[in-house]
Amino acid sequence: MTNHLVVTAMGTDRPGLVSRLARLASECDCDIVDSRMALFGNEFTLIMMIAGSWPAITKIESLLPSLSVELELMTVMKRTSKHVPKNFVSRIEVTFSGEDQRGTMKTITQFLADRSLDLAAVRSHAEDNDGLQTQSIFLAINIPEKVDLVNLENSIYELAEQMALECNIKRMQGIATP
Repeated sequence: MTNHLVVTAMGTDRPGLVSRLARLASECDCDIVDSRMALFGNEFTLIMMIAGSWPAITKIESLLPSLSVELELMTVMKRTSKHVPKNFVSRIEVTFSGEDQRGTMKTITQFLADRSLDLAAVRSHAEDNDGLQTQSIFLAINIPEKVDLVNLENSIYELAEQMALECNIKRMQGIATP
């Protein structure tokens, strides 16, 4: 039976961090089944899901804290189970862009939560373009069968208009546009 562990690591970026964490997983007879790495400022961040037997998971749980101290990383571990995807009829990818405004992410995510929509991915980025602060937000949203996709898309465009943001919606998984 395969067991899973989610590991999050964060610390000052420098070469070799991913290699050391991957080596630990391998030495503990675990597989990295999913991972994401990003830099935020000078900070390295990594999230990975590791799979292995219970003894292998326990081994990495016992060895990671000392490696974290050695690498000056802050780490968090949590046992989990394999993700079982829900049955969604489609997915849309929504991109908002425009002038950076405080509270944009709060407003957008509250809009989605109010409709009980499932976020599959979120990426946001703000930058200074010659004195103008701009933002870009990407969302992958899983759509359950009960949701009227056309009405949802219209509501998202209305939200973007209210927030003075440009919006692009792309349907995924073979759903035809009316």
